[in-house]
Amino acid sequence: MITPIEGLNAIASVNGNQKVEKPREYDGNFFTSIFQSAIQNVKDTDAEVVQTQYLLATGQLDNPAATSIASTKNEIAVSLLIQLRNKALDAYSELTRLSI
Repeated sequence: MITPIEGLNAIASVNGNQKVEKPREYDGNFFTSIFQSAIQNVKDTDAEVVQTQYLLATGQLDNPAATSIASTKNEIAVSLLIQLRNKALDAYSELTRLSI
């Protein structure tokens, strides 16, 4: 689950009398949870593909298009996971090239 960015209360108050909340600090588990949810999504969609293929093969599926839909959802989930991995590796390589 991705945590949305919270609004800036300081911009909303022109006179400055409104109390401004501290931004929420994230620990190292933020990126871990994103990758874990993406991996779990791939596992879930793969299980859905296997289930719909089984139901189609045994004649228990009323809508044969459900297999195609499940397969497409799985392809998109895998593609998203690959893109997340690539972006993380690009960011890591950029950080390692920084000279301090």
